[in-house]
Amino acid sequence: MSDLSKHANRIKKLAYELGFSFVGISKAEHLDSEEKSLTDWLNKNHHGKMDYMANNFDKRLDPTLLVEGTKSVVSLMYNYYAEQKQGDDSVPKVSKYAYGEDYHFVVKDKLKTLFSLINEEIGSVNGRVFVDSAPILERAWAKKSGLGWIGKNSMLINKSQGSFFFLAEMFLDIPLEADGPIKDYCGTCTRCIDACPTSAIIGDRIVDSNKCISYLTIELKDEIIPSTFSNQMENWMFGCDICQDVCPWNRFSKENTEERFTPKYDLLNMNEEEWIQLNESTFQLLFKNSAVKRTKFKGLKRNIDFIKPSYKHP
Repeated sequence: MSDLSKHANRIKKLAYELGFSFVGISKAEHLDSEEKSLTDWLNKNHHGKMDYMANNFDKRLDPTLLVEGTKSVVSLMYNYYAEQKQGDDSVPKVSKYAYGEDYHFVVKDKLKTLFSLINEEIGSVNGRVFVDSAPILERAWAKKSGLGWIGKNSMLINKSQGSFFFLAEMFLDIPLEADGPIKDYCGTCTRCIDACPTSAIIGDRIVDSNKCISYLTIELKDEIIPSTFSNQMENWMFGCDICQDVCPWNRFSKENTEERFTPKYDLLNMNEEEWIQLNESTFQLLFKNSAVKRTKFKGLKRNIDFIKPSYKHP
């Protein structure tokens, strides 16, 4: 067995032991096939007011420009699927990925440990680790390494366990045996497109962020959400899981085993009136170390008032 293969297998074994569900490896090179689609997406303003998506264009496409000396990209998937749900359908809803502790902290800790173990067992390896923290086309690298395919909802779908995963990367300065991509298994299915209440999925693997509920409730920082979307949010106050919940491949999803993702009792059991009456002290307590803190209290209240306008208080 060559060193390329031996080192690749060892890295994967260490990652699995730390709780990562799937690991794939790609050669660090320019993402030629993604350049045109990214250019078109940006030129048509499908990124909305996420101006950062237009920054560092070249670095998004070439890992060696982001981290000099990178020879291999290791893509990893960390499961966050939860069987538990909030109350009934009348309750303002939070996306499953934000039920527990902020994934940036949890997965980054795992990556740092993995990087240390690689240096202990393989030798001196330089590089950087990322969890949604740099200009990286995460789904493109995961696809390239065979972890899944890009679904019609633009999510990375794994054939074994669906799409409820956080993606992470390691840019390493050592050559590793690369994996290859797999075929697309969406077929003629259009469930995600049909189910999106705001018609945000506008083409083959193209999402217009301006219409996406996740964008409207998290990324959009305006004082108000456009009235165009009144009665279309289906009670989502932070993120949205609709296009994933209806995906047939997610029938294979398995409950995550990460203790730090365990949702707080109050989060799952607050009733509609308690959410509507939410104050800042409760917000800080309920969402301590949570990804929901991204919206800040003011942003979450904006979202709740928008989806529950008849309850809005002066």
